[in-house]
Amino acid sequence: MELKGSVAVISGGASGLGEATARFFCQAGAKVCMLDMNRERGEALSLELGENALFCETDVTSPESAQDALDAACERFGAVNIAVNCAGIAPPAKVLGKKGPMDLGGFAKVVSVNLIGTMNIIRLAAEKMAKNGKNAEGEVGVIINTASIAAFDGQIGQAAYSASKAGVVGLTLPIAREFADLGIRVVTIAPGLFHTPLMDSLPAEAMDALGKTVPFPKRLGFPREFAFMAGHIVENVMLNGETIRLDGALRMAAR
Repeated sequence: MELKGSVAVISGGASGLGEATARFFCQAGAKVCMLDMNRERGEALSLELGENALFCETDVTSPESAQDALDAACERFGAVNIAVNCAGIAPPAKVLGKKGPMDLGGFAKVVSVNLIGTMNIIRLAAEKMAKNGKNAEGEVGVIINTASIAAFDGQIGQAAYSASKAGVVGLTLPIAREFADLGIRVVTIAPGLFHTPLMDSLPAEAMDALGKTVPFPKRLGFPREFAFMAGHIVENVMLNGETIRLDGALRMAAR
């Protein structure tokens, strides 16, 4: 599927990996609908990107909120061809900390946003895509999810985050198989250490030290590199049912 002329919905699209993807897709000639909870940032980005961009304040865990956003994208741009799931949270917490057992509500919230939120957008976007006409390859849509290398080598304090991202990895192949007859591809990216707003609370020295743990290149990933990968997935029809590590060969230590 070509990016140019396609319509993409991007959850978490107002910052970090989602923002970079929205920018890259727009530059490539796509129309983008950014879903995010941050209205101020989302509206400013939409204004900056111009007439081919739309912002919808969206709670990805809410069926109604997500449905309204997908409907708005179709109303504005006529269809949904691509969905990129970038919305996520990563609060650290030990299972047994100084204050006792982990708060189960905190665990559930991480799973709700990262895993259930992803599924919410997948199911609603697929319904829209199934109505599209097929291209020469028989495609009607592409779904790209964001996991994390923490799904495979999560660190101490990442039990909730790792579990949620492992769930995203786990749903990739079965949904790709289910959607094959429809002509919808499903691919997941598992980023390593990227310079996103989640990192901004760290001092520069700490971020530099984290970057040096990456075998090569010895730095944090740039959000635009995630966007490049998302763009390649859209345009390479043989990528389907797979989780791609985007991590500079990093394998995280226990802590």
